[in-house]
Amino acid sequence: MKKTIIIICVTILLPNYIFSQNNINWISIEEVQNLQKKKPKKVLIDVYTKWCGPCKMMDKNTFSNNNVIEYINKYFYAVKFNAESGESLTFKGNTYKNPSFNVNSTIRNSQHEFANALGVSSYPTVIYMDENLDIIAPIKGYLTPNKIELYLKLFAEDKYLDIESQEDFSEYQSKFKSTF
Repeated sequence: MKKTIIIICVTILLPNYIFSQNNINWISIEEVQNLQKKKPKKVLIDVYTKWCGPCKMMDKNTFSNNNVIEYINKYFYAVKFNAESGESLTFKGNTYKNPSFNVNSTIRNSQHEFANALGVSSYPTVIYMDENLDIIAPIKGYLTPNKIELYLKLFAEDKYLDIESQEDFSEYQSKFKSTF
């Protein structure tokens, strides 16, 4: 009697760890300004530096999370901005540069004028803007997927307009139920 062995291989994909090619649609601030004329959206700017450990963790743990990716791509234009880059950019008719940029620097560099204009003083900082490209709020520090969800929904759903005090925000935060 001949025996046949059948091997069944099953792959289990856990939510938020699905292996896919999904990425946040990062675009430049100049592209955002053009897109706002056609289809206005809120804007999220990830202000980072190359040497920043928490910035790298945000890329690895937060900006690679499928729920975060889907939500950002649906409700925001997303910009990834190196706060120590040597490139110039134009925003709202103003040109921003990094005049002290040292091309030979291998670690840290001077802060870009655009990061200064955004009020960035630490990394990472996620800047949220409204459809008119006015700053709603800078959120400083490393954010897990569940923590960034609180802010993504606060700003995308205009709930921030109802928050007038720290007590209002604390209440919003205590009632918030993460779905990511």
